[in-house]
Amino acid sequence: MNKTFIIEAVMLAVHGQLMLPVKPVTYLIPYTTIQELYELQTSDEPIMVHTEDDGFVKGMIGELIHFFEESFNKKKVEKALTMPWGKSPPLPINEHVILQIVNAIDNEAYGDHLDPIETELILTAMKEKAVILTDQMEFIDRIIEMAIPVETCDVEDFEFVVEDDNQV
Repeated sequence: MNKTFIIEAVMLAVHGQLMLPVKPVTYLIPYTTIQELYELQTSDEPIMVHTEDDGFVKGMIGELIHFFEESFNKKKVEKALTMPWGKSPPLPINEHVILQIVNAIDNEAYGDHLDPIETELILTAMKEKAVILTDQMEFIDRIIEMAIPVETCDVEDFEFVVEDDNQV
């Protein structure tokens, strides 16, 4: 069975193992996180601690941007943007990974406690009844502290969760 995760686009560039799961997954990506890829690509601020890792991740960000800008994929992404909470048709990456873009809307439900992208991730998880996949432990801690009714998964546990049919 295909598992669905809510994720920021940059996570796919930073964590290459997410593109090679052992079982099929669908990643729902809020559109604003795709826009963030452009900012990260042009920023002088390093994404990773080590220079070689940073160069590799920025290269992967460039590949993701190129993927989303390909004519056929761009049309699918634009389809999601025609209405609030619209979802793109599936964008297959490989035999086990499908991306779908969500036109998530930040309604400021969590105000000062979470940034707009975090709010969009949470609202998308609620709407889609899917798990948030992140490497931001502080974000997971705030979700728990605020008793927000969504499931989260640390990227480090991803392979275990995908392999285990009883998880998530």
